[in-house]
Amino acid sequence: MNKKKFVYVVSDSVGETAELMVKAVASQFNGKDIEIQNFSYVEDNKDLNNVIAVSKYSNCIIAYTIVIPSLKEYLDRKAREEGIVAVDLMNPLMTAFSQKFNKEPKGEPRLMRKLDDNYFRRVEAIEFAVKYDDGQEVQGITRADIVLIGVSRTSKTPLSMYLANKKYKVANVPLVPEITPPDELFDIPRNKCVGLVITPDKLNEIRKERLKNLGLATQANYANLDRILEELDYAEKIMKRIGCPVINVSNKAVEETADSILAILKKERYLLI
Repeated sequence: MNKKKFVYVVSDSVGETAELMVKAVASQFNGKDIEIQNFSYVEDNKDLNNVIAVSKYSNCIIAYTIVIPSLKEYLDRKAREEGIVAVDLMNPLMTAFSQKFNKEPKGEPRLMRKLDDNYFRRVEAIEFAVKYDDGQEVQGITRADIVLIGVSRTSKTPLSMYLANKKYKVANVPLVPEITPPDELFDIPRNKCVGLVITPDKLNEIRKERLKNLGLATQANYANLDRILEELDYAEKIMKRIGCPVINVSNKAVEETADSILAILKKERYLLI
């Protein structure tokens, strides 16, 4: 009967990367005869001594992903002393990175997990922006990091998506004279809300172009200058009532407006501390 074969996966993080690599290799050697055991989140030499102690008395290989230099050196040394095969799964690629890009690794565990967390926060923020775009579901107003208000075509949606990619949860609410703004808009802290305004002639130009792209008559009320003045006047009154900061987006790119929003909110929060 063949002696049971073990691979001990050792990591200063979860160890999922190492386990996947070991399984891929094991599949080339009738992997069902190989048992994989995980030793995750090793933090000190004591943890490694436990792995070494188990490994001494088993037919095993240690496959590890350890980026903390002192722990890696300790494991390599102890494995050599005990005649145990220990394979650093990251070292060849880490060395290649260092040599090719002339940069040293950080040597910090769990950085990939932090990157994953950033990714998921960004996805969550984008989903939030889509769900609460254009005043949909007023609950988003109280849950948002930032609430944008303004008349139609003041870049509320593009700004919401741009800021979402920076991991901010953004809701936006259109201000229309015939529609009463939701009560929640007046209950949130003013430093969470930003008003977007635009010059009448610029808005008139944008709306005419929008109607043209839709194949509609540019004389429609939507692009009528008197109507635009009425909307802008109404929006200004709402913004004054809220007491929120206001940005003129007339000649600003989305990126520039977003930077202004973040700068204003940072300043407002500092003043409220």
